Amino acid sequence: MDWQSSLRGFKAYLKLERSLSANTIEAYLHDVDKLVQFFLARSEEKGPASVTTKDLKDFLAWVNELGMIPPTQARVLSGLKSFFKYLALENRIETDPSALLESPKTTRKLPDTLNIMEINSVIEAIDLSRPEGMRNKAILETLYGCGLRVSELTSLKISNLYLDIEFIKVVGKGNKERLVPIGSQAIKFLKIYLDDIRVHIPIKAGKADFVFLNRRGSPLSRVMIFLIIKDLVKAAGIKKSISPHTFRHSFATHLIEGGADLRAVQEMLGHESITTTEIYTHLDRDYLRESIVQYHPRS
Repeated sequence: MDWQSSLRGFKAYLKLERSLSANTIEAYLHDVDKLVQFFLARSEEKGPASVTTKDLKDFLAWVNELGMIPPTQARVLSGLKSFFKYLALENRIETDPSALLESPKTTRKLPDTLNIMEINSVIEAIDLSRPEGMRNKAILETLYGCGLRVSELTSLKISNLYLDIEFIKVVGKGNKERLVPIGSQAIKFLKIYLDDIRVHIPIKAGKADFVFLNRRGSPLSRVMIFLIIKDLVKAAGIKKSISPHTFRHSFATHLIEGGADLRAVQEMLGHESITTTEIYTHLDRDYLRESIVQYHPRS
């Protein structure tokens, strides 16, 4: 029993027996594909029938390290539970390895952020003498300057860059498009990367429109972005647990601390609900204290 045939059967089961929508079915299939990618990353040849509970625990630890937040982990685990439940119903496996797994707690936790000095130190840790240095600088400036999700960064297209009017078009969750302003620093280093570095890369067929490429001419993966940032954070001497998503958190927090309108930030982040954006309204104690002293009539 291989993954491909199992996924075909799982898709039919979700459609015919559970009558789920096309988008939900696609999300479940993506959840299982993440597990397949995990085994590939570890160079393990495992079929669905040989997956153990320990494998699934290791997988959850892996996606957590890559920066996947607990609510997303819970959703992915739900998809995997449905997959293995299907295999058990079809008698393709004897025991369900996901049966005893508990979903990660999804209480809203204040996201980790970097302050301005820390962000500068991470960017300054980039070795610009290397060809990938300017690419990595453009990556970080774009991540922080536009508040992108890592998937939005890796799928960013040259045809969606409108640098002359300082906007980029981003394809977010559910393939929803939005226009996001891009600042002068990000534009500057994007142009240097595109004009002076990327032009020398032999690009693979069909990949010419992707902005950020590896040395073999293929789009960078989410994992590669994580590893780039992990190395830079270490070089900068920062001890916090940092992921690509940290730059998105920092983007939102710094805008709101600077007085940006919450709904404007919601639009830039591509949040469906304003309540999702409100988590970024946490402010450091010094900022709150200064606000009280400056504005409260009884201070």
